[in-house]
Amino acid sequence: MKYLDEFRDPVAARVLVDQIKRRATRTWTIMEVCGGQTHSIIRNGIDQLLGDAVEFIHGPGCPVCVTPLEMIDRALEIASRDNVIFCSFGDMLRVPGSKQDLFSVRARGGDVRIVYSPLDATQIAADNPDKDVVFFGVGFETTAPANAMSVVHAKRLGLENFYLLVSHVLVPPAMTAILSSPTNRVQGFLGAGHVCTVMGTSEYGPLVEKFGVPIVVSGFEPLDLLEGVRQLVDLLEDGKVELRNAYPRAVSDAGNVVAQQTLDDVFVVTDRPWRGIGMIPKSGWTLSPRYAEFDAEKKFGVGHMQVQESAECHSGEVLQGLMKPNECPAFGTSCTPRSPLGATMVSSEGACAAYYQFRRLGVTDLSAANA
Repeated sequence: MKYLDEFRDPVAARVLVDQIKRRATRTWTIMEVCGGQTHSIIRNGIDQLLGDAVEFIHGPGCPVCVTPLEMIDRALEIASRDNVIFCSFGDMLRVPGSKQDLFSVRARGGDVRIVYSPLDATQIAADNPDKDVVFFGVGFETTAPANAMSVVHAKRLGLENFYLLVSHVLVPPAMTAILSSPTNRVQGFLGAGHVCTVMGTSEYGPLVEKFGVPIVVSGFEPLDLLEGVRQLVDLLEDGKVELRNAYPRAVSDAGNVVAQQTLDDVFVVTDRPWRGIGMIPKSGWTLSPRYAEFDAEKKFGVGHMQVQESAECHSGEVLQGLMKPNECPAFGTSCTPRSPLGATMVSSEGACAAYYQFRRLGVTDLSAANA
């Protein structure tokens, strides 16, 4: 398949691996920010192929994983109410709250529906004027434009029964928090290509300058990632602090200007708590005053809800790169995809789920990983 198969060529991958290993004079510590990149690295055995040249730290790049526990509980509270149709993408239904998940609510009779677009939820609202319809808007900058368009569309249609439960978080503030931490070990970042497709690369230049850490924007296929790593290792070995774009077929400096205008219209920046990490200033979005009537937290009065994380779950250390998933005492025993303690084991992009699914296979060869 064009634009996929050519970026999964094991022969070309081996050339890049050899170049990286020859160039590296030490083990460089690199963080990939995106959970999709984490899964590609683990699934294809890239971390094992690179051996002692690179240590990958798996950052907080899975939006499902960093959605705060109290936000999950708010969703559960709303979904449990009579006269509510609660809509979400499928990856949120098994994320555990403090006591249950959305599948449990649906099993007890709650009207919880999986949709494939936020605009599906606005159609459901139009078709059910006697019901309150709520869409769970979760994600980084990548999914935010479509979620923003749902309230724009609802306003144009004059819908008075559609609401958005907003849990959007932003990548650059999270990177700032990681780099500012006294426990930070990151020497270089692989930037999330899909986020930069929307937002461009301009937000990352100030991070490079402030913290003296190179950032290379990368895609998600094996060759994309290896090329991003190759460029990072070159910069690190040469002592250069630069921002580079290794994903030019999808990312431009300016990004998607029309999408950014929609985001500026619908959302305003706010402080956000990140699951397992804590409060990060100015790291999220909430609805702007122009669209406040669509705010599900205000409509249902759930904004006050606060809960405590399980002491047994170490997803916070995983998300901050302080612990590998398989170093957690609960990994693969009391915490599995069937009985998860935290979102990092549930999400299709979670680091714990990636290790559980792929690392137990002992994949060390790219061609075997893709078989």
